[in-house]
Amino acid sequence: MKKLFLALVAATGMFAAASAQRTEIAVSYGGYTQMDATDCHDDWDHVNNAWGAVTAAVNFNVARNFWIGPSYTFSSTTTKGGPHHSSIAYHAIMLNGRYHYYRNSIVTLYGHVGLGAEISHMMPRHDDAYNKTYFAYQFSPLGAQINISRSVSMFGELGFGAQGLVQVGFRFGL
Repeated sequence: MKKLFLALVAATGMFAAASAQRTEIAVSYGGYTQMDATDCHDDWDHVNNAWGAVTAAVNFNVARNFWIGPSYTFSSTTTKGGPHHSSIAYHAIMLNGRYHYYRNSIVTLYGHVGLGAEISHMMPRHDDAYNKTYFAYQFSPLGAQINISRSVSMFGELGFGAQGLVQVGFRFGL
């Protein structure tokens, strides 16, 4: 299954690169992630909410109004203090799709879906570190993008997943 997923990602990447009209790099911050709302911490007790998540992505315009590309998201948290105070680092790698469903001269509205894997790097205080893998997703039915210049835009999204409940950031055209 893992090899099939990697082959699919590689094929999609080659297709996107071969037929891409435009390419962009995106960086964003999102608050209250999937890792906070679901048990992505191996049933550890007294886990604090993470500070949010930082995401970096590369997107390819593969068809009119449709973008696709990979992303990497990082977040971290700790457990409440005491003798067993420990840390967790979250790493999410996803394949994202974005569809622009409305556009005028000022704003573009779109929907965004991402699927992939979330790796929780568990660092218990008195034991060896280990990894746990979970299904990662991002569903953002409402996204808005405003162009600042020909190659820079600002965006915000409402949804839920590894990249956050509310996500804001910038896109840079290449």
